[in-house]
Amino acid sequence: MFELFLSAFVTFFVVVDPPGCAPIYAGLTKGASAQQRRNMALRACLIAAAILLVFALFGVDLLAALHIELDSFRIAGGLMLFWIAWEMVFEKRTQRREERAERIAASPEVEDVSVFPMAMPMLAGPGAIAAIMLLMNEAESVEQMAVVLGALAAVLAITAVALIAAGPLMRLFGDKVESVITRLLGVLLAALAAQYVIDGLRGAFAL
Repeated sequence: MFELFLSAFVTFFVVVDPPGCAPIYAGLTKGASAQQRRNMALRACLIAAAILLVFALFGVDLLAALHIELDSFRIAGGLMLFWIAWEMVFEKRTQRREERAERIAASPEVEDVSVFPMAMPMLAGPGAIAAIMLLMNEAESVEQMAVVLGALAAVLAITAVALIAAGPLMRLFGDKVESVITRLLGVLLAALAAQYVIDGLRGAFAL
């Protein structure tokens, strides 16, 4: 069970990327009070948790309704996660997030960033949705499903803390440390994504 928790935790941590979201959130909430930043951070994590929980519980049924085999989803999900990993290693993902944050910050009409862009697509994006569906499908019992959901809850709790402490964390670590962490997580995610593709191909062709 610990191995499953660790694998799920690392996957969610890499895909959700709390260290990468924290500086973006700090930029989006400039001028907001500490209470407002705290409320928006908690709300964003709760909304993201609800979105991912829906896909965790009903994602497989959705695939069945669309006549999509699970092995096909493993391959597609693995490729999607690999693309995210490639962007993390070469800092394309961070650059795109910063550009999105600048566009939103430039609009005075947008005040509450908890739903968009924080909850969706930054926290509960395509990569996180693919990851939760893949991990829940691989769980062989209710206990293992609970372990996967527990790992997700742990990562979202860490994310909430990172968002709330975004300002102080940025001053403490700086851009260079955050860049190194993001690249290391990207390499790890690439390996996990490759394993998803291998498992999908093995299942599809009965290797």
